[in-house]
Amino acid sequence: MNVLIIGSGAREHALCWAAAKSSRVTAVFVAPGNGGTELMGGNVHNVALKATAIDDLLEFARQNAVELTIVGSEQPLELGIVDLFRNAGAKIVGPTRAAARLESSKVFSKEFMVRHGIPTAACQVFRDATAANTFIKQPQTSYPQVIKASGLCAGKGVFIALNQEDALRAVADIFENRIFGHAGDEVVIEEFLQGLEASVFVLTDGVKYRLFLPAQDHKRIGDGDTGKNTGGMGAYAPASLVTPVVMRKVEELIIQPTLKGMAQEGYAYTGFLYVGLMIDNGEPSVVEYNARLGDPETQVVLPLLKSDFIAALQASIDGALDEVPFEMHQKSAATVVIASDGYPDDYETGKSLTIPTDVASMDESYLFHAGTLISAGQLVTAGGRVLSVTALGDTLRESIDRAYRVVEKISFEGAYYRTDIGAKGL
Repeated sequence: MNVLIIGSGAREHALCWAAAKSSRVTAVFVAPGNGGTELMGGNVHNVALKATAIDDLLEFARQNAVELTIVGSEQPLELGIVDLFRNAGAKIVGPTRAAARLESSKVFSKEFMVRHGIPTAACQVFRDATAANTFIKQPQTSYPQVIKASGLCAGKGVFIALNQEDALRAVADIFENRIFGHAGDEVVIEEFLQGLEASVFVLTDGVKYRLFLPAQDHKRIGDGDTGKNTGGMGAYAPASLVTPVVMRKVEELIIQPTLKGMAQEGYAYTGFLYVGLMIDNGEPSVVEYNARLGDPETQVVLPLLKSDFIAALQASIDGALDEVPFEMHQKSAATVVIASDGYPDDYETGKSLTIPTDVASMDESYLFHAGTLISAGQLVTAGGRVLSVTALGDTLRESIDRAYRVVEKISFEGAYYRTDIGAKGL
């Protein structure tokens, strides 16, 4: 079959890699892809269409006999690409526009969790700066507080306010300076949850579901989880803090009520569901939902999937998830993101990358491109996050060491990466 993958980051490169391995797949198209997917060659082809050009993507799928489309990034989901494809009779993995509000509207997701008794932080919703500032200045408002723009902000719409001054500045940036545009029309201010973060990924047909291995992301730009939030600077899996006991709680208290609640409200949820968790003394709470696989967690959970990825996706569309294998390798994986200097703020692009040819053959190591492109025959940087270097090992320590051995072989002007990815898992 022909498969179409929508998006341009390291997550989409990993999706291409997993799809191309399947014996069911003839060709993989990725729109728009990146330098890494272009270099894959063989049966993988970049398509010069933006991920948000959903009508053009449907037409491309029709003209190229695409039998399965996988949505990697969140923007097409918010635009209703799943509704569009399904109405045209095209098979696609992902939630409808209404169901994708679990990610595209933090106000919707928080109110949904409250309605269905799903554990999450207590919060207040604000639609203007005056009301938000009044709440912030109340004597009974304690700190830290978490301030979130409601809409899609590429993983950067969250502020941890340690004091009143921080909170007022965050509200001004969102409501008055409009740093997130219309994504900041509504703001959620919620209590700061104690504990450790983890990510759980679900593939579902709306009723039945299968679980990938749990992962732990590293959001902050600096070692020791310091500095600004980013889209993610690395990850590892499986995350040991998600014990079998904790995972049962996640299923019973969060995943099952979420799927049941969405169906009851008329938005049956299908495709990938990311549940961002805070775990405190073995008790999980939801930090956020994503309506697709996460980045960089995809770069560790997919290499740990032993079963045929495409077979599982087909089964999710056909309502037969319980009829196909969904087995994991008994290994650990770590991925280290190499970013451009200045990320997540201003950074330069167009820097030539030096990647030794022996990197591709290093034991159980994978190089997933994020912000790269081919320009005049040269691989150059084209984004804040540039590469995601993944390695597997029999232990987490082994996978971390392997990943950093590869990282140290790669260079470009202004390359930056954290040196402690996975350390908290040790």
